[in-house]
Amino acid sequence: MADFSSYGPLTAQLDPPFAVVDMAAFRRNADDLVRRAAGTPIRVAAKSVRCRSLLAEALARPGFQGVMTYALPEAIWLARNGIDDILMGYPTVHRAALRELAADPEVAARITLMVDDQEQLDLIRSAAPDGARIRVCLDVDASLRLLGQHLGVRRSPLRTPAQVQALARLVAQDNRFELVGVMFYEAQIAGLPDTSPAVRWVKRRSVAELADRRGAVVDAVKQIGSVTLVNSGGSGSLEVSSADPVVTEVTAGSGLFGPTLFDRYDVFKPEPAVAFALSVVRRPGRGFATMFGGGYIASGAAGKNRLPTPSWPLGLKLVNTEGAGEVQTPLRGEAADRLRIGDRVWMRHAKAGEMCERFNTLYAIEDGELTPLPTYRGEGKNFG
Repeated sequence: MADFSSYGPLTAQLDPPFAVVDMAAFRRNADDLVRRAAGTPIRVAAKSVRCRSLLAEALARPGFQGVMTYALPEAIWLARNGIDDILMGYPTVHRAALRELAADPEVAARITLMVDDQEQLDLIRSAAPDGARIRVCLDVDASLRLLGQHLGVRRSPLRTPAQVQALARLVAQDNRFELVGVMFYEAQIAGLPDTSPAVRWVKRRSVAELADRRGAVVDAVKQIGSVTLVNSGGSGSLEVSSADPVVTEVTAGSGLFGPTLFDRYDVFKPEPAVAFALSVVRRPGRGFATMFGGGYIASGAAGKNRLPTPSWPLGLKLVNTEGAGEVQTPLRGEAADRLRIGDRVWMRHAKAGEMCERFNTLYAIEDGELTPLPTYRGEGKNFG
């Protein structure tokens, strides 16, 4: 497990706030993801890493193959920096980036766009009417529909084999496009902690429903053209996704960092590989210590599980009425009375790569040494 107490001497020369990545824990997490994928190649979710050095570290390990990006400018940037297998995880309407993609056949051959609507195809045609052939993957809704309820995220309008086949036909009829495959992201399995028997039941029911529908969708698309890519899964669902014989690859990224949202899964326990340090700047009263900064809130439905968590010293908690603040974060607990002005507290983020938007550098800890790794932000990149 990550040893927060050992980070202090090694990072003594750094002024908080700063962030570290424990490379030994990162690699153990990577190995565990490969074990869980059971031979199915893992595509690295770049949004959950947002550091080119760490993307390269993952891709160099057996079992990892390709990157999933969240923005087309990001995909083009990574393609021009040596990554040759990039799948967009989301549709794009970035016209300038589409023109840039179409104008560069070598880059276009490395990137597959994600679509789920005819209007997206129309926009791509209008933004880039001439140039390289565009690779396309179809995003299919993987949520569970049960008793009139939608259980999962609101992603694609494509759900049935007939709907997916109809869009596949439109892609195949246009020589501007090359139909590559289909994707299913089952967020209600991969992104939901095992917090209750009800959640576990929903996951089991969703696995069974998707296994049947995914095969039918793939069969329908194969009637239109060859499908070489069937992507599914996330860090929380690698076992069930890779077990489906129609799935050719799974995606994972957050499991490399081990954020707090993964602390309550039954099937796996990633190590905390990434953390950030804050300094004590105030002691406002007995049982309290106030940190500088710390308001690094994760996206999603607002709630306590989106807040960062004090992890070292043990026995500290956020103050309910203030949470994590933009400039200061008060903490409470018995351990607060042992803290002095200038001491450090180590925190963990609720999610993974989002934290990198607040830091220019991740300091890699390995073999008693500290190596600075620039994040996307540190390289001057912000993709939204």
